[in-house]
Amino acid sequence: MWQVDKLGRRPLMLAGSLGLTITYFVLSFLLQTKAPAGAVSIVVLIAIALYATSLAPVTWVIISEIFPNHIRGQASSVAIVSLWLANFVLVFTFPILSTVLGAYGPFYMYGAICLLGFFFVKRRVKETKGQTLEQLGEVIRH
Repeated sequence: MWQVDKLGRRPLMLAGSLGLTITYFVLSFLLQTKAPAGAVSIVVLIAIALYATSLAPVTWVIISEIFPNHIRGQASSVAIVSLWLANFVLVFTFPILSTVLGAYGPFYMYGAICLLGFFFVKRRVKETKGQTLEQLGEVIRH
């Protein structure tokens, strides 16, 4: 969490989404070419570390900042339920996807989704580091 305030939300989201894109594509390639388990394990650990130090904490911070005060509680609840539903879909579709696409296929798909996320963040997410909730309302409106 200390990185979120020190480095900023947007840079961490950009680095995390691009880093995961690359990591998932590398992981897919390693799985597809039946690389040694040690190499696959290292890439999986890199993916976990990238997610844990970028997208995971920043998502929770942004959810708490993006909504105006008068709807923050209700809107945050909807965002959090949506986040958990997306997690549910991810977890429970993985076995189906890996059966249909092979063990490596879902990771190509996840890499593509992270790449789309990178472009979304680049275009639409504004930096909110060091601003009060009142200032954030102005930043987000423009």
